[in-house]
Amino acid sequence: MLEKVLNAESVAVVGASKNETKRGYQTIRTLLEEKYEGNIYPVNPKETSILGFKCHKAVSEIEGFVDLALIATPARTLPVVLEDCGKKGVQGAVILAGGFGETGQDGRKLENEVVAIADKHGIRLIGPNTSGMMNLKAGLNLVGMRDVPKGDIALLSQSGNMALTLITEARLKSKKGFSYYVGVGNEADIKFHEYLEFFRQDPQTRVILMYVEGMRQGRKFLEQAYKTTIEKPVVLLKSGRSATGKRSAGSHTGALAGMSAVADGAFKRAGIITVEKSDQLFPAAEALSNLPPIKNNKVAILADGGGHATIAADLLTDLGVEIPELGKKTQQRLRELLPAAASVPNPVDVAGGTDSDPSIFADCARAILKDPNVGGLLVVGLFGGYGIRFAESLSLMEEDAAHRMGKMVKKSQKPIVVHSLFSSAQPHSLDLLRYYKIPVYDSLDVATKCIGVLSEYGQYLGGYHAKFSFNIEAGKKSQPEVQVLIDNARQEKRRALLEHEAKQILTAHGADVADQLLAETAADAVAAAKATKGPVALKIVSPDILHKSDAGGVKLNLVGDAKVEKAFNAIMRNAKRYDAKADIRGVLVTPMLKDGMEIIIGTKIDDQFGPVIMFGIGGVLVEVLKDVVFRVLPISRRSARHMVDEIRSTKLLDGFRGERPSDRKAVVKLLLTVSEITEACPDIEELDLNPVLVHAKGLSIADARVILREA
Repeated sequence: MLEKVLNAESVAVVGASKNETKRGYQTIRTLLEEKYEGNIYPVNPKETSILGFKCHKAVSEIEGFVDLALIATPARTLPVVLEDCGKKGVQGAVILAGGFGETGQDGRKLENEVVAIADKHGIRLIGPNTSGMMNLKAGLNLVGMRDVPKGDIALLSQSGNMALTLITEARLKSKKGFSYYVGVGNEADIKFHEYLEFFRQDPQTRVILMYVEGMRQGRKFLEQAYKTTIEKPVVLLKSGRSATGKRSAGSHTGALAGMSAVADGAFKRAGIITVEKSDQLFPAAEALSNLPPIKNNKVAILADGGGHATIAADLLTDLGVEIPELGKKTQQRLRELLPAAASVPNPVDVAGGTDSDPSIFADCARAILKDPNVGGLLVVGLFGGYGIRFAESLSLMEEDAAHRMGKMVKKSQKPIVVHSLFSSAQPHSLDLLRYYKIPVYDSLDVATKCIGVLSEYGQYLGGYHAKFSFNIEAGKKSQPEVQVLIDNARQEKRRALLEHEAKQILTAHGADVADQLLAETAADAVAAAKATKGPVALKIVSPDILHKSDAGGVKLNLVGDAKVEKAFNAIMRNAKRYDAKADIRGVLVTPMLKDGMEIIIGTKIDDQFGPVIMFGIGGVLVEVLKDVVFRVLPISRRSARHMVDEIRSTKLLDGFRGERPSDRKAVVKLLLTVSEITEACPDIEELDLNPVLVHAKGLSIADARVILREA
């Protein structure tokens, strides 16, 4: 689909210029420097030739075929330019200009017009508001950036400055490079998931690296990512996690940045490796491109100082990586190599054992990697700097160690990552490590993160992969009685269902809901309470009063006709005092529920990923504790179990201070029921069950709320 765009064999530069500061000049110059073999067609009605190429008045006047147009003219010119490109049969266009959806209503109107014209002519658009694109293997550089290293990492970024940062980092600190770069921009036409599909199939690309501010079709992206990550790693940094960051992302790309908790969970489920710090983004991609993944989540640390070893152990533990004690044979071999003061269980501290012969690092590494309980090795400290720090003669020994460690990775299929204080000095021994594709970092945080992502990806590849779809439209059909409730609410022009209506939806989908009776009069309430045979609760029923307690609309633990009648009358008075114009349908009579662990289950429509489900500790503490987890819907039984296990307070469900454990199976069943309802009822925008009381056996839904989408 994107072949003629990203692998274009001819390019028209609209807005070509003789001014060296203009993109219309820089692009043509760079295409020449990169020895692009395709045809180059400058377009500028005021010029006859630029850099030796004949200049054309319009794209439609070009004699040869044109795959791609780089448009370096102002936003207002785009409709006319694209119509002209359409006459020529251009396949794709890269739109550099800003001033579209990211600027507000007028910009969105122009963006919609531009997309409509492109769609009419079958033109695929990169951008607008993009820094350009590069196909490094073909010399198709439409960014104008020089000396971009070539390699096997495809880069997708919504920030030109972030792209520049990553490319500069690769050039100065690594031997890695890029297969493609695409400045995604506003994502007005070509979406993230389409690029992902292209790079999944591209033989030149080994890893996909992404900087994302917002996504227009997040669910389709997840669907494609799930297919991609089994074959190639995808590393992603998403900005816009803070309130200020979200506002910035919206103004920059015209896309809404979704909730961080939702995004993190969604990306993890799709197998995407996420990082939170910009200085870890390229190193993570480099490590995944160079090295085999860690298969068992177990890593050894080899250090020449206790401080670095301890810090590395702490950082890896924080990342969830195990640091196992080495086997007896491994420890015995290390004791033979190192002085008596050395510590060999793991982390391994050489305790000066390499000061006179740093090649011993390779001997230690060989012994450690032979240990069947070790999946990878992190070397931390001075390696690479012994010839600088102590004696120049030690440099040859370090180089020998580098050669041997480089060969170990290929033979053992276990990765080595190196942290060195002397990385910036660029000694030859560290260059040799990089030659063997062993990454070297001067930051211990970055080095441990790289080990962490190798382990995370290894666990993902070796884990269970459920056969599911992120496509919510593939869900079950709605029950007829549920649609009647929704249609009735629509006819009454209300988006909030009444509590008993919400519970009827749950009942229709098999949830265990306590009996409930709607009483319009005090006499009805008394009769309903008698039928319940036990203490009852009374709650106001009104589409205008969503927060019942605030209106004095709830009375609990009522026994006897007199108390029920009195409570009914009090609720009605309180409700009218709270809102004299409220539409009051009556009072809901339900049995009092026995005590239990309070949880919350809810759904919402995320701006980028569509329907999501939340689970956590509920009741009045939900806003205080915020101990909740999210998943993109639909969920599997396995995902539901993991949600219950992931909250910080999960041990509370196991019982405490003599309490019996809560019924986790009942919670999982309700999560799956709510997932089913969301699939079956696309009219629902929010479903909120809070609190749900979980007992030793079963659970009780105390309150339910449903908000419909706008018609």
